[in-house]
Amino acid sequence: MNSDVGGGREWLEVESLDLEAQGVAHRADGKVVFIEGALPGERVQVQVSRRKNQWEQGPVSAIARESAQRVRPGCPHFGLHAGACGGCKMQHLHAAAQVAVKQRALEDALWHLGKVRAGRLLRPLEGPAWGYRDRARLSVRYVARKGTVLVGFHERKSRYVADMQVCPVLPPKVSGLLMPLRALIGAMDQRDRLPQIELAAAEGVTALVLRHLEPLSAADARRLRAFGAEHGVQWWLQPQGPETVHRLDEGGPELAYRLPEFGLTMPFKPTDFTQVNPHINRVLVERAVRLLAPRPDERVIDWFCGLGNFTLPLATRAREVLGIEGSATLVARAGENARRNGLQGQARFEARNLFEIGADDLRVLGAAARWLVDPPREGAFALAKALAELQQAGAAEGLAPQRIVYVSCNPATLARDAGLLVHQAGYRCVLAGVVNMFPHTAHVESIAVFDRA
Repeated sequence: MNSDVGGGREWLEVESLDLEAQGVAHRADGKVVFIEGALPGERVQVQVSRRKNQWEQGPVSAIARESAQRVRPGCPHFGLHAGACGGCKMQHLHAAAQVAVKQRALEDALWHLGKVRAGRLLRPLEGPAWGYRDRARLSVRYVARKGTVLVGFHERKSRYVADMQVCPVLPPKVSGLLMPLRALIGAMDQRDRLPQIELAAAEGVTALVLRHLEPLSAADARRLRAFGAEHGVQWWLQPQGPETVHRLDEGGPELAYRLPEFGLTMPFKPTDFTQVNPHINRVLVERAVRLLAPRPDERVIDWFCGLGNFTLPLATRAREVLGIEGSATLVARAGENARRNGLQGQARFEARNLFEIGADDLRVLGAAARWLVDPPREGAFALAKALAELQQAGAAEGLAPQRIVYVSCNPATLARDAGLLVHQAGYRCVLAGVVNMFPHTAHVESIAVFDRA
């Protein structure tokens, strides 16, 4: 590092970005410095806000040399200042460079955490950089002393709701509703008892789920109906937990996403887990099915199957697909989706605790030529460990799949599981790549392919 001290402050050379989109530099004495708002290749000063023995952290305070990849943020609420929205952290970095950073984060995690290198890197999956987010959870706060309502994401490093008037990552229609929603909530009788609005959009349908802590008055219900009619949105109500969600009024189109390549329609409720970015989800499903490459005579298992996002497309290509999920309710819903799409003969579903799966469970479930694994952030450690146990017991032949496609939302747990698969379960990591599901955020979605060695 080439650094000096100017005006009593040390100039730092930014070397990389971490998974929180902070610039990483080193002081002359070797101490690591994490710098919010700084980009690789820049020469900066930092206003330290946290200091530990081994590292320091703070926002950038001066830039002597800017990165060629620095761009003007597309959102007026982005920034490092007090009150700035904390929803996106990488808007100051060119979109293509964001993807490169995420690719490097995946490679680094695989190697440093799992001691695994992919045989080949896949081309990153990319889509629209703006207006892509069809799912969001917006906080609502009535500020009595100001006589106003805030609707949006939280401020950076704060529990307060940002004063947002637009949100360019939301669909334009929904972004345009932020100010009308503020006026609506401000006029309601229960305005101080309405903490959250959840968004779920699909083709031609925008649903808003209102969390309310007290029963709504008849007048408030009328206000919601009038707003829905004026702006073309469905209102759903959530008085308690997710299981209490229901339509304010019945009728109208259902929420559903489509996978045209497979001729599938997948209905869902606004609080169901579906991918935030429908543009990328369609391409991701196509890529995963193509990489798994099931033959018409083969059996496939889809672990963490959810509503059948991968199960049903796979069922159009394989003899049989077994979808496994931890929730009996989700299993029933996935089965209904299979029946709706005429795939009940090819797809079936079971409920099991996926975080306690062992080698004996794999024996009971039987052989499958291929696995699709799409776990939550915790990863699929129990599955990888069960395969390792089969391998070490000499029982993997005939039970372990020949190919695994692993879709991950956390490079750290993917790397951990990859280490088990490669070093103990008898697999090779033949392909890996990133999926830019969340542009302008530091979130790294990825896909990896493992073949039996």
